[in-house]
Order: sequence, then structure tokens, then C-alpha cells
Amino acid sequence: MDLRTLPSGMNLEQRCNERRTRVEKETGADLSLLSTDADRIGQADEKNCEQMIGSVPLPVGIAGPLAITFSSGEKTDVLLPLATTEGALVASINRGCKVLGVSGGVRTQSIYHGMSRSIALKPRTQKTQSYTITIGQKEGGWKKVGEATSNHLKILRYDVDESDGYVFLTIFCDTSEAMGMNMTTIAAQAIGDFLSKELDAELITIAANVDSDKKPSKRTHDRGRGFEVTASAIIPSSVIRDVLKTTPEKLLAVADAKLRVGSTLAGTIGSNLHAANIIAALYLATGQDAAHVVEGSLTDTSVTEAQDGVAISVRLPAVLVGVRGGGTALPAQSQCLNLLLGNSRATSRLAETIGAAVLAGELSLLAAQASQTLAASHKKLAR
Repeated sequence: MDLRTLPSGMNLEQRCNERRTRVEKETGADLSLLSTDADRIGQADEKNCEQMIGSVPLPVGIAGPLAITFSSGEKTDVLLPLATTEGALVASINRGCKVLGVSGGVRTQSIYHGMSRSIALKPRTQKTQSYTITIGQKEGGWKKVGEATSNHLKILRYDVDESDGYVFLTIFCDTSEAMGMNMTTIAAQAIGDFLSKELDAELITIAANVDSDKKPSKRTHDRGRGFEVTASAIIPSSVIRDVLKTTPEKLLAVADAKLRVGSTLAGTIGSNLHAANIIAALYLATGQDAAHVVEGSLTDTSVTEAQDGVAISVRLPAVLVGVRGGGTALPAQSQCLNLLLGNSRATSRLAETIGAAVLAGELSLLAAQASQTLAASHKKLAR
């Protein structure tokens, strides 16, 4: 079945339709509901999806407003576009937004670690001097080679690991407004080629898993990747009682059993209630790479007693987002991104908004479990 050789002169929509027709004829499947139009396709057929035959609609709900005080000091109310097929999720996040709003809002902070890639080299000859020292001595050369691959890339720092005859160089890059995975990969290739000659080593791969791209790891959890975001709030006892219909004591009991003991028994990396749910819904709506939800699942949620209520916070060690490139340019995703960010196109603001949204979702689910209404809400809204 040839899906690449198409009649000349076709536009984006016609190419999708032609491919879909060929697949239907070959398989006998009815794929008519995958049809789409040029306004929705944008440049997806050329830049985002090879052999595109259409699109699958995802429901998008709105939660909020969510009151946030960003690390910049700016305070604003944000509406959250959430792409999901999980009933009760949007309603739950919306309740969390309401509770946070009447409690004084969320405060966020972020650290930018940069996008990372790890290069694996296998030296052909054993040297007496550590390769960590040698790579450090040649830092000026390989950094120049890597940064020359893009006007938007700057190498922030690097790690070197030596194990089982391999040398791993992990670079962390500032990739401006883009999430930067492709940009960093191209730089890693140039650096790997350069160092293979300088070190008399074989370049094994430019994606050697030390960066843990789209995989959970203790290193990413502890050290961070992309944006490391924290969000925190204090919820008064009156709000817990009147809005969440539970008590501070019950919230703390669920947090202790679930986040401390339960997570320890399971050996989880990242102790949270359902952070991946909120991250996935926002990633899909705004055109981010959804596979990076894996790193988002490394989130830690903390609930402690406050003077009059509870203090709740989340630490997201790896929020990997951009406001340019990838799926952010697709028409619908671009509109959702504009709704979320308003006039700001700061990537840090997007990352911190995701952190605040996760806090809203964590708080609401915590209360549902404390009040024993989790099953009832899913029975009502998701069944």
C-alpha cells in the first residue's frame, strides 16, 4: 500500500483524504470519521505526522479560573483548557481551582535545568587520565561545535559518567521558547562526532538513557530536567469544611496513608495522587509532546498541618514544555495555548501554570478520598 506517491498538486486536506481512501480500500475499514479539514490540519501533514490520514477528536473542557502568583511576582487568573476523555477529571480540577481561589491562590516557583541529551562513547584505548578530566579540558571545543548547530541553543552545564568501559556525556541546553528535544539532539550529534575523534572513541549513541528521556528515573526525580516547578497554598479549615466537605484531620490521614506509606510500599518514584492526569490533559490541549507525561509523573505532593488548616505543595522535577515548535503551531492547540497564556509567551509561565494546575487536581482528589466520595463522583460523571 503506497501512501507516499500521491498525485501532484494536492493540498494538505486532499493528501490526507487520498491516503485514508487507500487504507480503507486495502483493509475494508470505515475510517470516515477521521476526516478533517484544512483549517484544523494546519501544517501537521508536513511537520507533525507522516502519512497522515486524518485526525481523532479529543474533548476539551475548561477549568478555572485559577488564581496564581508566579515567580515573577505577577498575579493573574488563568483558565485551563484540558483535553481528556476521563469523566470527572475537569470537574475535579475545577473544584480545586475554586478552593485555591477562595484560599488566596497558588504561589509558584521554577528552576530551568534545560533540555538534556546523553551521548555514549566507547574509547578504543584505555587512558590513565579520567575521561571526566579530558572532556573538561576540551569543553571549549565541543561546546562551540554544539552551539553552532542552532542560533537558539546554549549549553548550560554537563555531567560526565564513566561505567563499564563507556563514557557518557550529558548536556543540558537552554533552547529558548522551544521545548528543544530536536534542537538538543542535533547538537548532541555534532558533539558526539567531535569527541569521537578527540578521544579516539567510537560514538555509540547520542541518546544513551542517562538523560532518561520519556522514562522515569531516580536521577531525573532528584536533579530535575527541563523546568523544575513548585506550587504551594494554604487551605483554611473553614474552606476545607464548607467547600471540600471534609476536615483537615482526614486530609492529613489520607496523605499519610497514600503518599507516605502506600508509595513507599510500592517503591514509587514520585509520590502523588494523579499528577499525570492534569499534565496529560494540558500537554494534549496545548500541543506539547504527550510522552513527557512520564517525567511529569515523578511529581511529589506534600500535605502538612498548618496553623488553621493544611499546607499543600507539589514539586514537579521535570516539566518539558515549549511555546514554539512541535505541536504548538497546530491551529486548535495554538488557540488553547493562547487561552492559557494570554499575552505572555514565556515558557516559564507555561511550566508554572502546569504546576499550579497539578496542585488544584491533587487537592481535589485528596478531598474526594478523604470524604469517601471518589467512587460516587465517578459513578455519577464517568459512567
